[in-house]
Amino acid sequence: MKRNLIICLAAGLLLFTGGCSKYLDKLDNPNLVTDPPLNGLLAEATFQSGMDVYRMGDIVSYYTQYLASNSKGSDADIYNEVDYSTTWTNFYNTMMNIQQMITLAEKQGASKHLGVGKILMALNLNMLVNSFGDVPYSEALKGQELLVPKFDDQATLLATCMQLVDDGIAALKQTDATLDLNAASDVIHGGSADAWIKTGYALKARFLNQWSKTSDYKPADILTALGTAYSSNADDAQLTAFSGRSPWNQVAYDNSVLDLDGWMSTQFIDATNGKTYGIFDPRLPKIATLTKFGDYRGTPNGAGRIGTGTDNEESYLSLDGFYSKSAAPLLVITYAETKFIEAEVAFRTNDKTRAYDAYLAGISANMDKLGVSGTDKATYMNNPAVSVGAANLTLDLIFKEKYVAMVLNPESWVDARRYDYKYKDFGLPVGAVMNTFIRRVAYPTVETSRNGANVPTISGLDEKLIWDK
Repeated sequence: MKRNLIICLAAGLLLFTGGCSKYLDKLDNPNLVTDPPLNGLLAEATFQSGMDVYRMGDIVSYYTQYLASNSKGSDADIYNEVDYSTTWTNFYNTMMNIQQMITLAEKQGASKHLGVGKILMALNLNMLVNSFGDVPYSEALKGQELLVPKFDDQATLLATCMQLVDDGIAALKQTDATLDLNAASDVIHGGSADAWIKTGYALKARFLNQWSKTSDYKPADILTALGTAYSSNADDAQLTAFSGRSPWNQVAYDNSVLDLDGWMSTQFIDATNGKTYGIFDPRLPKIATLTKFGDYRGTPNGAGRIGTGTDNEESYLSLDGFYSKSAAPLLVITYAETKFIEAEVAFRTNDKTRAYDAYLAGISANMDKLGVSGTDKATYMNNPAVSVGAANLTLDLIFKEKYVAMVLNPESWVDARRYDYKYKDFGLPVGAVMNTFIRRVAYPTVETSRNGANVPTISGLDEKLIWDK
């Protein structure tokens, strides 16, 4: 699999960011701008946070079986340990930039930038924790002060994420900011503080819902957060500012020129082509390519390709697909996701009517987002397999539809683990090195080689994180 993506913002952005370095590199980059303008930091923080959603989604889409390797026995497919040092480094680079923006915003009384910074820090930290478990944070963003930071425990870190979101929302609501968000620099919400407040509440609902398997699950708090979050697809947090190809478009393009990548997993294809659920999903043509046989066929995780890889015997991410077309958006969190969160919470609290309405709204919103025609949408949603009525709604249906709507998003791996991978016909990869599904990733060598004394010992990649027990 090729993972060689080079994407940057306009040249002007680089003048602001010059290389705010990860904590391990002592911040001694001679190109680092020591007094960057806040809106330059805002541009870097919003762009790189969107890219981190891609970077983590790129990793975990093999675990959720959206994608499969074209090579037999690929490490990511079969649950061998993979060194994700580059991803780890990118996340800490992003978080260091965000911390620099937070610090400068506090100094200048720029409450809007402060609020966005705290929300973005929560987003990145939450993704990092939900993949690696305990990670450095409280001592990790201090530059030269401490180069071998301790690892904070998951419970503390996830509580920190919640506090960051609350503090970010509070800051965004202040009316005495010394500097407004610059629309051109905010490449997620175009400088709208109101939009960021909604995103803060949407992320709060997501974070709270991650605890569904534990006694810390608080349905009322989730519904309260959703009440102030998104109300339509227009509210979605997404990144669309690229100077070159958008990242999934780059993957699709690389595959088209035989640098093989972006192959669709049998699990996802069968979940949408009618084989698993007996109904063809009109979103599938908006995502994947047709094979030379005129149908959609996936690649089994772990098995590798069945042909040469050059003859369209299997389906790939499409160059014209919603997620992988030119300038395709990177979705951070969406209205559709919030409706599925609402459906799940309402179902768990036995409000079947609300759950069913939210379930249908989530499907509808996602289909609208992908550009499914009104006719195809109605045909799908009126099918008895989907239109089951409130009394017959199940948690399985909610998770199934959310799985399709969340394709390539890293939060889908959180869902898979919360759901214990109980999607219909979801099986272990061919040749899996464990007899159970993967629950976490290993610590990268960039950390074990430099900060090994502080790196926690893990029992294996089947070790469950704190909210997964």
